[in-house]
Amino acid sequence: QVPLVVSGGGSVQAGGSLRLSCVASGDTPSTNCVGWFRRAPGKEREAVATIASDDGTTTYSDSVKGRFTISQDKSKKIVYLQMNALKPADTAEYYCAADRVRATWSCTLGRMFGYWGLGTQVTVSS
Repeated sequence: QVPLVVSGGGSVQAGGSLRLSCVASGDTPSTNCVGWFRRAPGKEREAVATIASDDGTTTYSDSVKGRFTISQDKSKKIVYLQMNALKPADTAEYYCAADRVRATWSCTLGRMFGYWGLGTQVTVSS
């Protein structure tokens, strides 16, 4: 069973918005750090945003800062990625990943995450 289930991808025009959701499956061990990643065709995977579940600390890549917002609903164990002002350059397959950290400061874009979900495609047309 896939540890994390991602939904919410789709096609939008530039300037539009989408919200992605990441839900931990029942078999996912307890985690407290979630990250969103993306991979565009022909490019390396890029870390987009992270959130430390314990205190809500977030980090963002420069490419999405100010446009994307990562948030969580702890009661439902869902992490969202609200994407606004989308650009064609945001077109990619988006993934979420989770891990357990000892300190919130280590929940960052450069972290190696242990649990991954399947991707969802986001396509932004000009």
